[in-house]
Amino acid sequence: MNNPFKPMLEKNPAVILDGGLATELAARGADLSSALWSARLLLDDPEMIAAVHHDYLVAGAQCIVTATYQATTQGFMSLGLSEEEAWTLVDKAVSLALSARDSYWQSAPGGIKPLVAASVGPYGAYLADGSEYTGAYDLDEVGLRAFHRPRWQRLLKSGADLLACETIPSMDEVNALIPLIAESDIPCWVSVSCRDGSHMHDGTPIERLAECLNELPQVVAVGINCSAPSHITSLLAHLAAKLVDDKLMLVYPNSGESWNAAGKCWEGTGEPHSFSASAAQWYGAGARLIGGCCRTTPAFIESLSRTLNQRQSR
Repeated sequence: MNNPFKPMLEKNPAVILDGGLATELAARGADLSSALWSARLLLDDPEMIAAVHHDYLVAGAQCIVTATYQATTQGFMSLGLSEEEAWTLVDKAVSLALSARDSYWQSAPGGIKPLVAASVGPYGAYLADGSEYTGAYDLDEVGLRAFHRPRWQRLLKSGADLLACETIPSMDEVNALIPLIAESDIPCWVSVSCRDGSHMHDGTPIERLAECLNELPQVVAVGINCSAPSHITSLLAHLAAKLVDDKLMLVYPNSGESWNAAGKCWEGTGEPHSFSASAAQWYGAGARLIGGCCRTTPAFIESLSRTLNQRQSR
């Protein structure tokens, strides 16, 4: 399976991913109170999504992730849309990212064309009940696979360069995705969310993730997202111990702030410079695809790009 990141890594020390989509949409005034979260903007203000994609590219992102994390036919149909209309919105999320990438590329100074990764969010993202951070679902592995399959098959034909399985909290859900990955003809990455420096949210040791994915040529990168930056270096060490050499490691953690579920607010602080300084450590631990998740913005990605690209000039 062709790894689309390898040409980038031949010219750059690391591939810079984008940052939080919903974070930046909210900062620009979008109402994300719906259970659909950022996917609601596919109906209400798709131009804002396209603008955020573009601004991440300008900030230095070499791969942007589509607004399909929480975009499901079930979610859209709960608003009264038909199934056909729901699928049209899923397609639209990818086309917005592709158009933003192509528009940026026409005026870019050169280099390698940025990639578009179609987001495959966890089942808990559709539920919008916080279970995406625990994996405590009402479906078993078979049910999870049935949930994911229709959107997976649609995204395979969407024109995206690869699929991004992200914020997966449990090995049950990873195992549900593995047959879908094995049937695919385009590359993907798998990124899980973790509760500490060695375990996924469901308690699975992170080494187990590597062992399950090593034999899948479609999986070009394995890593961690939507987790605390303080855990990343330890997680990378555990992952690297079992991951085969042809798999890249990726990380795109949260800003450093933590979510207070009871108060429904973010607590603590996070800022671009300290995030970028930590990213230099993640690079040293072997990560080659690096970006940001919740509460990170284009300013984080610009700082990250500047910090990591300095390694090339040394």
